Amino acid sequence: MTEIVWRDLLDDEQRMSVPARLFGVHFLRVENFIFTVAQTLSSTYRGGYWHFYALSNSAFSMAPAGEHRIDVRCENGYAGTLSPDAFGITCCLYAYSNLSFAGPEALAGACARQYHLLRDYMLSEHGEARAILAATD
Repeated sequence: MTEIVWRDLLDDEQRMSVPARLFGVHFLRVENFIFTVAQTLSSTYRGGYWHFYALSNSAFSMAPAGEHRIDVRCENGYAGTLSPDAFGITCCLYAYSNLSFAGPEALAGACARQYHLLRDYMLSEHGEARAILAATD
């Protein structure tokens, strides 16, 4: 049987409840760190509204609203452009990885789980998986 894979855009109420369920009181720290990562990875990123997504495998991701590709330059040598969705996944993976080694045990554990869930989802479903891997590995 084939597993059904989906991604739901969270509405205003879910934007609070879903991340709170996954990260508890630490979600603002996670969200702010994702925004910091975005500014670090792209000199052209200027902030703005982000969409929040719940994924079929219980992963959570965020992505900047809009359709313009985003220039990215990473410390590992990757340089390229990503769609807003791929950029958001990249930023989330960076943040989850870093936060999984810092902070309270509950936050570290939640971020480690989210890192692996989001990476698995991206590998199976995302058209820019190769670029995301190049940016994050």
